[in-house]
Amino acid sequence: MKIHQPVGVRVGNVQIGGGAPVVVQSMTMTDTADAAATAAQCAELAQAGSEVVRVTVNVPEAAAAVPEIRRRLDDAGCEVPLVGDFHYNGHQLLKSYPDCARILDKFRINPGNVGTGVRRDEQFSTICKIARDYGTPIRIGVNGGSLDQDLVTAKMQENTDRHLGHSSEEIINECLVLSALQSTELALEAGLRKDQIVISCKVSQPRSLIAVYTDLAARTEQPLHLGLTEAGMGIKGMVWSSTAMGILLHQGIGDTIRVSLTPRPSGDRRDEVIAACELLQALGLRSFSPSVTACPGCGRTTSTTFQELAERIQAYVRDMIPEWKKEYDGVEEMRLAVMGCVVNGPGESKAANIGISLPGTGEEPHCPVYIDGSHTTTLKGSYDELAEAFRALVDGYVVEHYPRKSTREPV
Repeated sequence: MKIHQPVGVRVGNVQIGGGAPVVVQSMTMTDTADAAATAAQCAELAQAGSEVVRVTVNVPEAAAAVPEIRRRLDDAGCEVPLVGDFHYNGHQLLKSYPDCARILDKFRINPGNVGTGVRRDEQFSTICKIARDYGTPIRIGVNGGSLDQDLVTAKMQENTDRHLGHSSEEIINECLVLSALQSTELALEAGLRKDQIVISCKVSQPRSLIAVYTDLAARTEQPLHLGLTEAGMGIKGMVWSSTAMGILLHQGIGDTIRVSLTPRPSGDRRDEVIAACELLQALGLRSFSPSVTACPGCGRTTSTTFQELAERIQAYVRDMIPEWKKEYDGVEEMRLAVMGCVVNGPGESKAANIGISLPGTGEEPHCPVYIDGSHTTTLKGSYDELAEAFRALVDGYVVEHYPRKSTREPV
């Protein structure tokens, strides 16, 4: 049950908050001025499961490229909403490139990077008024690394003068929340409605993220965008993101998420999308793709066949799920199991929709297959033969067990 009940904000064809399922977001890392490369990466991220994609809009060339990026996506049949990420000069770019402002489905504004002093409020309000005029929602994205230093200094001094005894971490956390709430009031004063504002307060430490969003959820009815601002690379980034966001999401806090992974050189940007989808699926909040259960391996599983088969089947269902979801209802709920020995193999295989228990060391060289709990067949042969036969069983199960979506035109 959600403990935070926010208003709904419409971003293109996606709703954030207002009782909608938690939305997955990601961000391109191409040069936005390269419209072809950016559109291609947007489409890749969308196909992987990203329901909203953000692009950097930092220079005139990037702003000028946004209409072409949208055109290319539309021509490819990709309707994913586009968010423009603005820092420092967003007020100038949005005024100078009205087509960019008109086409973007949301503006992301960092209150700490829109200017200083009086100019900060003026330039922030300028962006909000442009959003108001186009009917575009915004995300007020406060970051720990670019927090308003005037606010921090004032709160630090208050802590000293009043002998409050707060730690620097507690003060920074408070400033993040205050910046978001104060910026929300400025946005409302500029003419935006509550159903046009999403809030985020991103930091790089899981403990602080939990504290900040717990406080924020109690003090606003705006939808909340969750994410560590710099989660890190690979396993570390996934674990830290899951630790922080998993706790918050389980408590009913959070309406849209991004797992901000640092990719390896030439790495796949889609990894952060897959991680976000897996997080939501692990918590039972969403279903994006059939899950593959596989054992971790031990001294009984000296063959690598079960590992290779699990990897191959996982890749296969991820490749197929975009097409399956177009044709079949509920296919993302399918559960598969690829197990490596007799200890847990049959039990886990029976618990899946389709499960195979491969032989461990010293076991008979055959592979019983269970479909919906019943032993249906036994496979033998080489790895390639096993993979092909199991894949055929998966394909058959999809066709036989999931209803086809109606193709009739509405009357």
